[in-house]
Amino acid sequence: MRNPIFPMLTALCLTLTPAYANGQCGGKFSTFVANLKKEAIANSHDKATVDRFFASVRQDPKTLKADRSQGVFQKSFIDFSRALISKSRLSKGIANARKYDRVFDRIQKQYGINRGVLLAFWAFETDYGTFQGNFNTLNSLVTLAHDCRRPQLFRPQIFAALELYERGNFSPTKTSGAWAGEIGMVQMLPADILENGVDGDGDGKVSLKTSPADALMSGAKMLSSLGWRPNQPWLQEITVPQNLDWAKTGLNTEMTVAQWAKLGVKARNGSLAPGKLPASVLLPMGRKGPAFLAYPNFRVYFEWNQSFVYVTTAAYFGTRIEGAKPYNAGNPDPALTGKQMRALQKKLAARGYDVGKIDGILGAKTRAAIQAEQIRLGLPADAWPAKTLLNKL
Repeated sequence: MRNPIFPMLTALCLTLTPAYANGQCGGKFSTFVANLKKEAIANSHDKATVDRFFASVRQDPKTLKADRSQGVFQKSFIDFSRALISKSRLSKGIANARKYDRVFDRIQKQYGINRGVLLAFWAFETDYGTFQGNFNTLNSLVTLAHDCRRPQLFRPQIFAALELYERGNFSPTKTSGAWAGEIGMVQMLPADILENGVDGDGDGKVSLKTSPADALMSGAKMLSSLGWRPNQPWLQEITVPQNLDWAKTGLNTEMTVAQWAKLGVKARNGSLAPGKLPASVLLPMGRKGPAFLAYPNFRVYFEWNQSFVYVTTAAYFGTRIEGAKPYNAGNPDPALTGKQMRALQKKLAARGYDVGKIDGILGAKTRAAIQAEQIRLGLPADAWPAKTLLNKL
C-alpha cells in the first residue's frame, strides 16, 4: 500500500457504537483528550507522564481522509491480485526468504508458520519495510478514537501506546506508521506489540521498524495467538467439476478433504492435504474463475484484515512465494461496477439480508446474501454477482 501498503484495520466494519452516547467519542477534540487523560490517571498512570504523553496530540484530517478512501477493496480478486503481485515483489520475497533463512527456520520450529505466509504480509503491508507510513501514530489513534465510526477499536490502542511510552518504546512526536495506527514492517497496533512483540535479533529491544527479525518473529507470534494451526496448509489451488453443487461452495460450508475429493475436487498441482482436514471450496470470482481449497488457517487471515479480496490475495501470494504456479484465471463473468454493486446490495438489504455497509464491496456478508438469492432463484449458487442476478432482482 505504499503509505503503508495495507493497514490491517482498513477493512473492518464501519459502525456507530454506544460509545457515542456515552461521550467516549465525538464532541470538542480538546475535551475528548482531557477525558482520555482523566481515564489514564484513574487507571494508575502517573499524571506527569500522562501530561507529557498527550502534550503534542493533534487531530489529523489526513487520517480521516485515508479512513474514508478505501475504494481499492472494490476491485475483483483477479484485478486486485494482479495489481499487487508483481514479478519484482515475488522475486524480492524469494530473495528475502533466503536472506532471513535462519529467522524463518526459527519461526517454523517455534510457531509452525510457513515463510511464505509472513513474506506475503511483509510485502503487502510495507513492501518489505520500504514504506512503513509517515502518519504520526498517536495523532492517528486519537483522531480515529474521537471519530465515532469505530472508537471501540482505537480507544484501547491509545492506552496501549501510553504503556509503550512508559517502557521507552514509543514517542508521541516521532513514532509514525500507517494512518490506522499500525507500526513497523508488518504493521502491528500498540496493543499487539505489547502482547506479541518479540526481540528476534537478541539486542534486548523490540524494534519493529528497523529489525526484520523482530518484525517477523512478532508477526509469527501474533498469528499464532490468533489461532494459526502449526504446520498446516492455508490455501491451495484446485480444479472443480462442472457438475459440483455450487451451493456447497463458500466459507460457510466446510467438509473434509476426502469428501471434496469424492465430489471430484482435485489439486491443480501436487496433491491435496490429508483427507481428514476440513476445508471449504473458495470461488473468489464464481464457478468460471479461479478455485481454491481454503483450510482452517485461511480463516486466521480475517483476524489480521477483514477484507475478503485482501485476505485471499495475501494467502495466495504466500503459496506463490513457496513455489505454486500462477492461478488459472478461467473466464469469469464480468465483475459489477461499484455503482452496480451498491445497487445490488440495496436490493438484497431490501429483501432482509444483512450485507453490512452499502459500499460496493463484495464482502463476506454480501457473498452469503448473493448465494442465498441464487439458490432461491434457481441460479448457479457460486456467490458471484453477475449481471444476471442483478437483472432478476
